[in-house]
Amino acid sequence: MADQTKILTAEQERELRRPIDDYVGGIQEQINALRKDGTDRVIDIQSALDSLKRDRIYTAQEKEARRAKLQKELEQAKAVEAKNKNEIAKLIAGAEGYLKANYNKYFQAVEASCVQEKAQAQAKYQATVEQLNKAHQETLAKLTDTQEIKDEKYVHKNRLFDAKMQLAKDLQDVKDHRHAAFEHQYHLIDLLRMSKFTFAESAAQRWENYKYNFNLRNFLLRNGLYLAIAVVFIALCFITPAVKGPSVQLLTVNNILNILQQASPRMFLALGVAGLIMLAGTDLSIGRMMGMGITAATIVMHKGINTGGVFGHIFDFTNVPVVARVFLALVVCIVLCTIFSTVAGFFTAKFKMHPFISTMSTMLMIYGLATYATKGVSFGGIESGTADTPGIPDMIIPKLGPEGGTKFPTIVLWALAAVVIVWFIWNKTTFGKNLYAVGGNPEAASVSGISVFKVTMGAFIMAGILYGFGSWLECIRMTGSGSASYGQGWEMDAIAACVVGGVSFTGGIGKISGVVTGVFIFTALTYSLTTLGIDANLQFVISGVIILVAVMLDCLKYVQKK
Repeated sequence: MADQTKILTAEQERELRRPIDDYVGGIQEQINALRKDGTDRVIDIQSALDSLKRDRIYTAQEKEARRAKLQKELEQAKAVEAKNKNEIAKLIAGAEGYLKANYNKYFQAVEASCVQEKAQAQAKYQATVEQLNKAHQETLAKLTDTQEIKDEKYVHKNRLFDAKMQLAKDLQDVKDHRHAAFEHQYHLIDLLRMSKFTFAESAAQRWENYKYNFNLRNFLLRNGLYLAIAVVFIALCFITPAVKGPSVQLLTVNNILNILQQASPRMFLALGVAGLIMLAGTDLSIGRMMGMGITAATIVMHKGINTGGVFGHIFDFTNVPVVARVFLALVVCIVLCTIFSTVAGFFTAKFKMHPFISTMSTMLMIYGLATYATKGVSFGGIESGTADTPGIPDMIIPKLGPEGGTKFPTIVLWALAAVVIVWFIWNKTTFGKNLYAVGGNPEAASVSGISVFKVTMGAFIMAGILYGFGSWLECIRMTGSGSASYGQGWEMDAIAACVVGGVSFTGGIGKISGVVTGVFIFTALTYSLTTLGIDANLQFVISGVIILVAVMLDCLKYVQKK
């Protein structure tokens, strides 16, 4: 077609593509003939061998005889495959060369046609709207009855809606037309190479599929909050030096490392509660578990004899080696947190109690017991070490780097290990699959043979273990000074991080990557606002707004799916 600005008819497009299909199709027939007794036969025999391994009809002797026969046939087929390999490669290269030289001309013609089709659809819509509006005004001019006028307006509104839907359909047809033309080339290559694409070809197809399936509304529902927070953070990066002076910058290596360091213990808490939110639950006791864990860890790792007591008893661990005290503190933290988490999990799983109530109860019990037992006092610092002897923080979470330079906090590696382990549990184990199933529909999961009780208990126990690890690391990071009041409000940060990260309160929806993203977002935002000097109370307001928007977007996604 000489003039590519005209709209292609279906017949014209077939004529334009026929030489390509005929040429490549002819080569494909030659390749298929060469592959018949070679590659195709190899695939069939390998499939037969795989089936033979699972087959229980034959005896062991029959299986061995059949396997030997198939192996012999496989060797013959591979010999034919090797013999024809070079000739097939030449044919494929010839077909691909022809496609490279000729297909773009056809595709450009289709693209130009699609542009005209889109413009035609828009013009058709505008003309229809004008015609409907004109007819509507003429009809209204003839009517005097109020109800008839109201009915006419309602009918007119429906007609405009139908016209808009027709426009959407026409535009989608144009989009489908272009996409089909793009994909046809890769369909031909797929047949030639038996689904073996280069990295560039795979990337081009992924990009085309992304553009084809892109929907602005869905994109904003998924990423709108992230974009808004990113804009806020970028704005803070410019505002901070303007308010605090040029010497105060947010985007520095030290600040980024500080954010990672602060986020690391919180990562354990968020990963723990994420499993409960996956079950359409929550956990209000996280902050109090943090306070209890840090207090217990400080008592065990305290430098010297404890100045305070637990139920009046003064603990003295000075005779215990430092390494043993560190691991003892970890065990104590995990055991204490897991006990209370298991209690909440039992009442939730056994009596169908909502986690809001069961965890609120354990929250009150933990805080009451910890405060009563310790009289609410702080237990001072842990073994921080001297110039000659490394302290506990230097042993467990040392900062690596040159003296006087930027040092990397290895506490980040603990958080990374937790992320990898929990990701593996969620995605590669039966428990993880059951967690998604129970969270999505507990009744259906139960009918399919999954123990809802065991899954729920498992999620709470795993959460308790993660809380214990998180409180232990936070104690070492802060070098102790544990008290029962420490960690107040941390449950909101952990829950908010999960919600912002896309773990849905409707249950059964969430990814570990989302949890990680949510933790970093909240930690970075809090760090930035603190650096800017924003009052802590206003920071609560900002966090509340973020949570509200995140849950609203989550609800919109849920309603859309319904």
